[in-house]
Amino acid sequence: MDSQAERVYTDRASVRQLESLIDQLPIHGHVVLVMKDGSSCDGVVNKRPNVQLFRDAHEREGINARVQLRRPDVPEWSQQVWLDQVMRVEHLDMSMIGES
Repeated sequence: MDSQAERVYTDRASVRQLESLIDQLPIHGHVVLVMKDGSSCDGVVNKRPNVQLFRDAHEREGINARVQLRRPDVPEWSQQVWLDQVMRVEHLDMSMIGES
């Protein structure tokens, strides 16, 4: 797995925010990720994300996380999303909330 990230975090508040987003992303949950730039991305969580150690372009070590989304109706489609860019998670499949 690539160990480079555009942004990395070391402060507790940012790491907690990432962990909070991860808690909202159950495996196989159908979600819409509303991004900080106003865009959105929807799909099914392929694998439960976790915080990981990355290095930024300046070789600073820190934490970030990403999630891979897929669409069952378009098997060849997938998208990796950096969680630090997610403003909120909306659940489209309410039965999946809380499962991991």
